[in-house]
Amino acid sequence: MDAVEISRLQFAVTGSVHYLFVTLSLGLVLFVVAFQTLWTFRKDPVHERLTKFWGRLYVVNYGAGIIGGLVMEFQFGLNWAGLAHVTGNVLGGPIAIETLVAFFIEATFLGMWIFGWGRIPRLLHLGLIWVVAITAYVSAYWILAANAFLQHPVGHEIRDGVAFLTDFGALMRNPNLLDAVQHVVSAAVVTGALFVAGVSAWQLLRRTPDVIEFRRSLRFAVVALPIGVYPAIHFGFLQEVVIEQSQPGKLAAMYADPERTLRVQQELAARFGPGDWLPPDWVSVPYQIMMQTTFGLALLSIVLLVLLIRNWVVRLRVPLYLLVALIPVPFVLVICGWLVREVGRQPWAVYGVLSTEDAASPLSTGAAAASFTGFAVVLGGLVLLNIVLLGRFARRGIEDDALGMPLGATLGSSTSDDDSVLVGR
Repeated sequence: MDAVEISRLQFAVTGSVHYLFVTLSLGLVLFVVAFQTLWTFRKDPVHERLTKFWGRLYVVNYGAGIIGGLVMEFQFGLNWAGLAHVTGNVLGGPIAIETLVAFFIEATFLGMWIFGWGRIPRLLHLGLIWVVAITAYVSAYWILAANAFLQHPVGHEIRDGVAFLTDFGALMRNPNLLDAVQHVVSAAVVTGALFVAGVSAWQLLRRTPDVIEFRRSLRFAVVALPIGVYPAIHFGFLQEVVIEQSQPGKLAAMYADPERTLRVQQELAARFGPGDWLPPDWVSVPYQIMMQTTFGLALLSIVLLVLLIRNWVVRLRVPLYLLVALIPVPFVLVICGWLVREVGRQPWAVYGVLSTEDAASPLSTGAAAASFTGFAVVLGGLVLLNIVLLGRFARRGIEDDALGMPLGATLGSSTSDDDSVLVGR
């Protein structure tokens, strides 16, 4: 492999790993918000315990995601100097806004939420986690806005080989952006639902003393699963309409249709000149895995809803084993989707404007290989650490001192004798 191919592989690794953390954080924060909202207004200690249990797992994964994001920023500067030179005037704005939202607003409010237990009023504390959740999705929007420009560059003009932003509104209304945002949000809901359902099922199988809590989180997750999976399918197919117009080569590779592939190659050669303008054929493999598996999850989500009747999903036990086994599935699916979106753009870094070869930094093969090895080791260790920590805290179950404050210690809260009876304490 030459330096460009190694740089592409490095970006694939850093992007994939970071995307795993982000997807779980986006999905898991919704459950934390839901449980804390119910606890705040119903004053049910079951929801307080669920908030602190899932909140701790969210914080662990969020921290890993921050580190992964920093690593990804470093590889942008190291391996893709050509991309920064040509498109920095356009991409700099969305990425800077995302950084301000994620690293300043989101992280600051999350810190206040973590250390605010028992120290600030209940409603104010609830508002903090709502801000965290909202800014997380706003952050995702700005990153996808930058990525949409790579997929379908709009609102710019080229001067002396450098892109300059001329229409900020066009950048925000990019046809490659809106459906993609809703698809990613839906995928995050699916990821969070299957993670919560799987961990809850695992706790019930190991006969946890916190049966009421994990039954409730399991029910929440089962209800949330179809809310995520059906929109994910819908907005996934809507994106194909835009892809057919802006990136016909990607769609031809996704469906692996020889006649369409030949026709599109001829059209692209007439547009860009002689050369191979189609992405690799193997893009159809992750696309088929993603599509077929998601259809299966859609059917399964309905079956699980039916099994909620009379609590069959727990009493039959088999669905619990299935849900535990499904924990890694959404992570595989989001990586498949990312591969289709990014590799399907090849051989362009910015479609029709900047080739991947021109976007890469002028590194030697040895330097690129050393960089890739270092980044892969760091990110591999980060993934392993995240899995170990998530597993450790999930295994502990619901603890009294989670997030540094005893249960029932929030200002304005009270746990009555009836509440103790309710949760079996």
